Parts: sequence; C-alpha cells; structure tokens
Amino acid sequence: MFDGPEPIYVQIATWIRAQVLAGELGEEEQVMSTTQFATTFRINPATAAKAFSGLVEEGILYKRRGLGMFVAPGARQRLLADHRKHYFEDVLAPVLQQADILGIPTDEIVAYVLDAKDSRTSDKHTKEES
Repeated sequence: MFDGPEPIYVQIATWIRAQVLAGELGEEEQVMSTTQFATTFRINPATAAKAFSGLVEEGILYKRRGLGMFVAPGARQRLLADHRKHYFEDVLAPVLQQADILGIPTDEIVAYVLDAKDSRTSDKHTKEES
C-alpha cells in the first residue's frame, strides 16, 4: 500500500489526512494504534509513530493517555482550509496568470467555469438516477 517515492511516514500521514478530509475518519474517532498500523501494513512501529507525531503537531490527531490517538476536533475544517488555500495559490493563480497572457477576459473564464460546473452537476445527477 505504501510504495510511493516519499518516505513511508509521509505516505501514512497523507493517507490519514485524506481519510479525515473525506469524512472517513470523523472528529473524536480513534485511529489505529502504531502497533496495529505496523502489524496491518508490515512496517516498523517507529515509522507509524513518526507519522502520528507529525499529525499531532499539525493538530489533526491528539493523544488520549492510555487510550490511543484520536482525530482532533476541527481537523477536517483545518484540512479543508489548507487545501483551499493551496488550490487557489498553486492551481488557480497560475491558470489566471496564463489567461492574462492569452488575453482571456475574466467574464469568459467565469462563464466557462459555471458551464463546466453545471455540466458536472447534471452528469452526477444522471449517474445517480441510473
């Protein structure tokens, strides 16, 4: 499962963040222990502990003494805010800069985005009705 180019502890942290962001891990929900993680995914417990430690520092997880690690209150909202910020800075800003270079007016960009969003919404409803 964790076979990407990044260190395993980074991949674990990314995986847990994704679960929190998707709502698969809710606030106050317990996360697998480092031992369970190590056994399930056949990794060193210290590697899982390093991932968890980083997530605690970020405020995504917190430790309840004697009970384990849990998803922190507000973790999903913090992740959403962070992802939105990066989306605007890393994705949208370069697109808008390129649009300026190409002379595409803002109203044309807005119209395209709204049409694309409407199209995706209608496609989603069509699939749900099937």
